[in-house]
Amino acid sequence: MDIVIVGAGKVGQTLCEELSQIHNVVMIDLSSNLVDELMNKYDITGMVGNGASIDTQKEAGVEHADIFIAATDSDEVNLISATLAKKLGVRHTVSRVRNPEYAKQLDFMRNALGISLIINPEMAAAMDIARAIRYASASNVETLAGNRASLVEVDITDKSTLNGLSLSDFRTKYGSVLVCIIDRDGDVFIPSGSDTLQANDKIYVAGLPKDMTTFHRQIGNSEKAIKSVFVLGGGKIAYYLFKLLEHTHMDMKVIEHNLEKCEQLSAEYPALKVIHADGTNPDVLDEQGLENYDAFVSLTGVDEENLIASIYADKKGVRKVITKMSRTNILKVLDTKQLKKIVTPKNLIASQISRFVRSRANAQGSRVEALYRVAQGKVEVLMFKVSEQCHILDRQIKDMPLKKNLLIAYILRQGKIIYANGRDSLQADDKVIVITTNKHFSDLEDILDK
Repeated sequence: MDIVIVGAGKVGQTLCEELSQIHNVVMIDLSSNLVDELMNKYDITGMVGNGASIDTQKEAGVEHADIFIAATDSDEVNLISATLAKKLGVRHTVSRVRNPEYAKQLDFMRNALGISLIINPEMAAAMDIARAIRYASASNVETLAGNRASLVEVDITDKSTLNGLSLSDFRTKYGSVLVCIIDRDGDVFIPSGSDTLQANDKIYVAGLPKDMTTFHRQIGNSEKAIKSVFVLGGGKIAYYLFKLLEHTHMDMKVIEHNLEKCEQLSAEYPALKVIHADGTNPDVLDEQGLENYDAFVSLTGVDEENLIASIYADKKGVRKVITKMSRTNILKVLDTKQLKKIVTPKNLIASQISRFVRSRANAQGSRVEALYRVAQGKVEVLMFKVSEQCHILDRQIKDMPLKKNLLIAYILRQGKIIYANGRDSLQADDKVIVITTNKHFSDLEDILDK
């Protein structure tokens, strides 16, 4: 497909990396340096100009594009750019909108302006953090098939009951709970029944919510619910996070050095404890009783500050530590075993847009309805909706020549979850959850090793 992106910032750069491998991408930005840098790094076409200018859009061939994505730092520029692109005839438009003042009217804006998708990196990050807080015992959590199933990361220690357990024995012992992914010293793979779990493995297990609750209790990993949250940084992500958590009756505190932000948060959330101070100072964190909180979330605008504060919170014994990172490359040169949960807004949005792009790739046999990335983005979890034109209808899974490192985990049929085994076959209107280390699947038939 032909895709035009306006804005060569963090989100735009991530999208170039993501989309240029299989699509024709044109990048528009006012900075010639950023455009040149991306053109040298990725197989894209670059153009220096104002994405909100109709002349610039025409020169970029927007009227012939399949998808237009506006991802500049300005909400207003994004909305104007997407609206112009729609008027020029682009099929689908995507706009980034970050201002909390617009949050309550996104549906109206989308319908009134004809925008296909409005994305908000800070809101996506807040939702990811809120989900992690609700699942106290898990490092990372994804909900699948409309919350009917969960995919949860579990760390295996040398004292864990899972250490040394073969997956065939795991299946016998834990029933419908599936080990879908193993991350072993950075080597991520989809396991088979002959694999054995080892100490220091990170595994991703999937199952129905009631089965997952039982599983965590059986392995001695059933922690008490989180009742208190300490947040460092009072920016947009914090604003959205408190909105998501305000009805949970949690004890919530935020430290922010900007007085204006403190006043805004205090006015918006009367029950929130707002501290005007420098939260990067360990003495301040101690004075505010950091060690007495169940969860710590570092959300400053500086990655290094978030790293240091999170490591300090872990050393103080905080059960759940969540770290926002914008530049994940820094993790490659640091020993960050203390960081159990890392949130990267640009990657969350890239996954959201990638799902949108793939769902409009004109696949005949199926379409992507959900896309998640786990294990540092090395594994994709996709949900396909099967159409009557799919060529693998009525074939048993055991007879399909599936690609390596791929698992058909569940089939959702008429609202019911089916644990897929070799004797199952697919029917029209099924929704199929596929977990794989392969990339760029846009049709269910991509799972076949043709």
